[in-house]
Amino acid sequence: MTVSALVSGGKDSIYAAYLAETQGWPVDELVVLRPEDPDSMMFHTPNLDMVELQAKSWGKRFRSVPVSGRDEADELASLTRALGNGPGWIVAGAIESSYQWSRLLRVGGEVGRPVFTPLWRKDPGRVVRAEIDAGLDIRFVHLAAESLSPDLLGRRLDLPTLRELERPNRPGPRVHVAGEGGEYETLVVDAPFFRERIDIDRSEREVTGSTARLNIRQAHLVGPPDRIGGGTVA
Repeated sequence: MTVSALVSGGKDSIYAAYLAETQGWPVDELVVLRPEDPDSMMFHTPNLDMVELQAKSWGKRFRSVPVSGRDEADELASLTRALGNGPGWIVAGAIESSYQWSRLLRVGGEVGRPVFTPLWRKDPGRVVRAEIDAGLDIRFVHLAAESLSPDLLGRRLDLPTLRELERPNRPGPRVHVAGEGGEYETLVVDAPFFRERIDIDRSEREVTGSTARLNIRQAHLVGPPDRIGGGTVA
């Protein structure tokens, strides 16, 4: 039996896989779906190459599955192909996206694999606090809200930053505190269960209107003693 974690490299999918392990379901592989559509509603798109480094640091198998086509049928067919490789649980990090959750359950049912979503319908602020408290070094890599400044790119999502996101009187439109509406996306560069952290060698910032993205071009893993201080993002 194989426990497959659908991982994008971001905070929620990595934390969900970690929770599966703490609850007695050791994750065998990290599976990343690579969509053609940069605006996919089903899959995260920024910096998917970093998942391979996360898997290596965590000691997990890594599997990358391309998503051919740009419509929903294409994406679901690719997800079915990715998960239909044998029995076992599927782990995912959905919090509030009924679109993603319902389609994942449908595919899981079709391939005969139960789905574990430990963050589903949990309070978003509590989820992010738990991720920070667990020691995840979480960095902003994509912003898609007018009220989020491009200066956040590469910064760590820590408790002071979370409190600022939660502040009811902060200027501009409110954002989902966990970024579940696509307002922001993240990359985990280190965690207590990683043997090495991700260090970014080269990256580029891309800002278009209210959208900003940190495109990581080159990175490597760094272990002790250089690991102290957490991952750096240029």
